[in-house]
Amino acid sequence: MTRLDGLVLLTPAKHGDDRGFFMETFRADAWAAQGVPTEFVQDNHSRSRKGTVRGMHFQRAPHSEAKLVMCISGAVYDVMADVRPDSPTFGLWDACELTPENRRVLFLPEGVAHGYQTLSDNCTVHYHLSNYYAPHLADGIRWDDPTLAIPWPLPPSMLSEQDERWGFLIR
Repeated sequence: MTRLDGLVLLTPAKHGDDRGFFMETFRADAWAAQGVPTEFVQDNHSRSRKGTVRGMHFQRAPHSEAKLVMCISGAVYDVMADVRPDSPTFGLWDACELTPENRRVLFLPEGVAHGYQTLSDNCTVHYHLSNYYAPHLADGIRWDDPTLAIPWPLPPSMLSEQDERWGFLIR
């Protein structure tokens, strides 16, 4: 499904009727069978305006974190880059669009940098983390890293000061 080692892209079943719909966005037993670990300790939720780029973030050991990401309103161009030096896909990146309509849920293993660009206003992203946020171990790669050369779909219009200061990936 993705070209990076350890990533899993899932599409949960959606059950609908005249009232609306119901969907299991996480189910430990079923998702463990797909390679998604079931121990998450923190949930994050963000809302952003169109064109915003958040990322490329990861957390260093011993607090590396896996992520389970979904877009619950709007649309995002979700990007992941392998920063694990011993990985066969080190230095490669991949991307997919996440929307409520396509129901995709993305699992990123530890050691994969994550970011996204919002493609609509009032875009809401929700994700589960396998480890607690540790500010002293937070790290990232610049969104415009020339080695990765990620073609963001919109001109990036809003970035945090920190995201502008991250370094480049060195292969």
